[in-house]
Amino acid sequence: MPSGRTHDRITVLSLPGLALVGYIFTRRFDLILWFSGAYLFSGLMFGPDLDIHSLQYKRWGIIRWIWLPYRSCLKHRSFFSHGFFVGTLLRVAYLSIIVMILAIFGVAIAQLFWGFPWNWQTFSYNTLTLVTTDYGLEAIAVWVGLELGAMSHSISDRLGTAIKSSQKKTKSRTPQRKKITRRNESHREKRG
Repeated sequence: MPSGRTHDRITVLSLPGLALVGYIFTRRFDLILWFSGAYLFSGLMFGPDLDIHSLQYKRWGIIRWIWLPYRSCLKHRSFFSHGFFVGTLLRVAYLSIIVMILAIFGVAIAQLFWGFPWNWQTFSYNTLTLVTTDYGLEAIAVWVGLELGAMSHSISDRLGTAIKSSQKKTKSRTPQRKKITRRNESHREKRG
């Protein structure tokens, strides 16, 4: 399994090629910016290794505590953290729930002190409309960036594990030569 720094290098070095391919298909620089930002975010901070005390986890700084329930519920490298599509979907849903919980408290406190009107139903409807109609392509670009960032991590983990296990099998198949010691040499001299 590659180290956190190796995953970072893979993310950073693969971004220009992926951005170029994306630009060839879309011909929209704004979508490539959304994609690139999401890809870097996913590869460096929002990837599958949030289920352990990893470099990605540490990068959340003083708010990394929000990932503690996520870490305690998932086994490392499980389908729910490292699985294609499912892992990203679960992390997005988890982070959305955390943000919503914090927003509910924040809005309640703000209403208490400043007394402004707030309607969650209207806010939800307006947000959903904004994402689906006005910024639909941008939302797709962000999703693809998040997913590809996580996939690059999971694929490199699987390849690293496969290479290591094949190396172990190769080592176990090759016969081990006996170490020649002085005792073995003296036995050979007596025989010969």
